[in-house]
Amino acid sequence: MDRNDIEWTGYIPAITTPFDADGALDLGALEAQLDWLVAQGMHGVILAGTSGEWFSMSEQERATLFSVAAKVVAGRAWVIGGCNAFTAQEAARHARAAEAAGLDGVLATPPPYLVPNRREIVGFYSDLDAATDMPICVYNWPRGCVVDMDVDLLEELSELDGVVAIKNSTGDFAGFLAGLYRLSDRVRYFGIPTSALGADLVTLGRGDGLMGSGGVLGSDHPEFWRALAAGDRDRALALGQRDRVVMERWFKPDYGAQFGNQQAIMKTALRLRGVPAGYVRRPLLELTPDEVARVEDTLHDLDIETVALR
Repeated sequence: MDRNDIEWTGYIPAITTPFDADGALDLGALEAQLDWLVAQGMHGVILAGTSGEWFSMSEQERATLFSVAAKVVAGRAWVIGGCNAFTAQEAARHARAAEAAGLDGVLATPPPYLVPNRREIVGFYSDLDAATDMPICVYNWPRGCVVDMDVDLLEELSELDGVVAIKNSTGDFAGFLAGLYRLSDRVRYFGIPTSALGADLVTLGRGDGLMGSGGVLGSDHPEFWRALAAGDRDRALALGQRDRVVMERWFKPDYGAQFGNQQAIMKTALRLRGVPAGYVRRPLLELTPDEVARVEDTLHDLDIETVALR
């Protein structure tokens, strides 16, 4: 397989996983959230990513998430299953659950916390590739995995049969661009910024979109890419600037949260919009009242109406 075997493009957010106030998986909220995201025009969604709190979910919960989401989305957008795990064997079990649910592909980082070396990373993805026929997106996530995969390593991984895409969330922009120019003819390449530079890259035929976080701005996110496709650069840049406001007020350059935690920020923003995103699961904690106000103030500055939190 290669980039031509899939059609993934545009904005594909890693969505939040709704839990109720007691920490149980809230499938009703998940269905409502997915319907809202699809109605807002998302090109696809990623389940059980970092935003989706994969690290606090059981294997059965993740499989249930995949199954329910596939039925709700029902082909209206691409659905990609997050298979992050500490071993290839566990990641493969998640991939098989994604395949059984009828998802469009899977995404996986290198094993977090372990700080694997180059040979170990290649072995991890090779084992995952051998265990599934699903299209695979390699996720370079230095903040969470403590390793930043360079261009040569990403190129080696792109040669695996099932690897069709790379989500490159490196803070090394020179490395990001080097990967973009070397690899985008073989794999779909995600992480293009919603900026003038990003617009230029897309116009030059480089890059496929952004696998972002949460989709909290609704249609603003996917419309950036649709505006570019339609040749309306001015509209695209205006939409992209709204996204930059969120990133600059809530997050650090390495994508870490400036306050609270990323998952609670996204869930709070969605709930303020009336979208049933639920609560974070411990060890994560909900935002403080001052932090909630900070999220709400940003939404108001973007002319987004909010509702009272319950």
